[in-house]
Amino acid sequence: MSMDLKIFNRDKVIMSNYSSEQLRNMVREDRVHRNMYIDPEVFEIEKEKIFKKVWLYVGHESLISNPGDYYCTTLVGQPVVLSRNVDNSVHVIFNRCGHRGAKVLNRKRGNAKLFSCMYHGWGFKPDGQLAGVPMRVDFPEKALQEPQSGMVSLPRVESYRGFVFASFNKDVEPLADYLGEARRGIDELVDRSPVGKIEFAAGCHRYHFKGNWKLQLENQADMYHPAACHASTVGPDGRQFRRRAGKEGGDAAFFTPDGEAVVAQTGVRGFLKGHSSEASLFDKEQSGGVWDDYRTLMVDAYGEERTKDILKNRRHSMTLFPSVDILIAQTSVRVIRAVAVDHTEIEVWPVRLTGAPDVISTDLVKYLNITHSAASFIQSDDLEAFERCQEGLKTEGAEWFLVAKGMGHEIDEGKGVLFGPRSSEVGQRAQHYAWRDLMGA
Repeated sequence: MSMDLKIFNRDKVIMSNYSSEQLRNMVREDRVHRNMYIDPEVFEIEKEKIFKKVWLYVGHESLISNPGDYYCTTLVGQPVVLSRNVDNSVHVIFNRCGHRGAKVLNRKRGNAKLFSCMYHGWGFKPDGQLAGVPMRVDFPEKALQEPQSGMVSLPRVESYRGFVFASFNKDVEPLADYLGEARRGIDELVDRSPVGKIEFAAGCHRYHFKGNWKLQLENQADMYHPAACHASTVGPDGRQFRRRAGKEGGDAAFFTPDGEAVVAQTGVRGFLKGHSSEASLFDKEQSGGVWDDYRTLMVDAYGEERTKDILKNRRHSMTLFPSVDILIAQTSVRVIRAVAVDHTEIEVWPVRLTGAPDVISTDLVKYLNITHSAASFIQSDDLEAFERCQEGLKTEGAEWFLVAKGMGHEIDEGKGVLFGPRSSEVGQRAQHYAWRDLMGA
């Protein structure tokens, strides 16, 4: 039975024919309904019940290293600014003038003592406070003192090891609680710097695909697809092309000499709150060339045993639901932005390991160009798959699709972490269950 569902926020009311129960029932234990991917009405509800309720990744603090620095992006389709104030505090504010609502900053990045609106000249401090109004005496002073006359801050902003997150929900749980055990993905990336610091210093790849945002998110917990989808990237020896620094350990084993897809033996983990991770594709430790110089710096900083642990091939990536993927294997960060039900924007940022040899970072950009750019050997395969899924899900051949690989064979590792061997779909199920809990609330 259909019921109207009202979703309220400060700006609008969305009327829906879906009840909370109907939304929740789109996710079963072993399958999900195709409307999650193709129905614009479901996407509008996702914006209110998921993206405006949880923590969303905004950017990295290295993008705003100096007072007055700003970085412009969007959250749930709304323009926002990540900025650093004169007191060195970090802020996330709506990119909107408190006077007539004009977008204030139009460049992607920059530095300014005041953020000036081009329409009527109102000026704002980097923390969003109103700083100047031409012909101020003609306005009621009481109105100018109201917070909404400035560039309003998002309700919640927190940072973890330089990664800045924000939420539209003032009552959202603390970021550390939301990340839980999945925070280890950030730790494993940042700890690879000899000084425990990373930088976004080489720009990013930015591209779009005609598909639902969840297709990219699920792909980051899918070790079943590489053997088929990325087979063209594998040489006669059964190993993929070299994609990491070092004379050894830079290529991954996909097939044994007799054709067995060893890559599909890789495990996956599902975490609480919809986070997931993939075990590493690489079967050898990196060594040789500049990597040995880098490792020496790491040993000097952390000692031999700690360095072994940091550089271990532990996981390929850690995906933090619903907006960012820590690509540990490629020393980079992938951002997922849902634009429409069938339109997603992706950014891939190479990461500089502060204190490591410069060639490590320059090589990383080269490798990322051939793995995760829009025209790369790997990402282009995935984008083709996403768009084919989006087209196929429009058909009426079946209402549900299966997400059951490895079901019943998960290993409980404690603290809400489930490990699934043999390319289990446990990580995708964790995402779907989080979607169900949020949408069905």
